[in-house]
Amino acid sequence: MALITKSDLHYKDYSWTAVKGDDPRVSGEPDSTLLSRKEGYEILYFINKFSEMHGFKNKNSAIKVEKMIRNEVPSDKRSQSNIKIWIEQNWDKSKF
Repeated sequence: MALITKSDLHYKDYSWTAVKGDDPRVSGEPDSTLLSRKEGYEILYFINKFSEMHGFKNKNSAIKVEKMIRNEVPSDKRSQSNIKIWIEQNWDKSKF
C-alpha cells in the first residue's frame, strides 16, 4: 500500500499526464529510466517505492524525499537509480 497519495504531496504544480511508454512502473524498481521531476505520477511512484524500500512508516519521511528531489538533488542526477543513490547518501545532510 502506498505511503502517500497525490493529495499528500507538498508541491502542487505537477503535471498529471503520464505517457504510457514513460510509465516508471514498467520495471517496478528505480532503474536507469529518467525521472521527470515535474510529472506527478512519476514522482509519486518514486517516493512510494523509495519509502517502501527503506521501511518508512511516516508520511513526513516521504515528503522529505519529495523536497529533496525538488530542492537538493543535483540536476545532473536524472535517472531513478542515480537519484535514489544520491538521496540515500545525503539523507542525514538534508535541510529537510
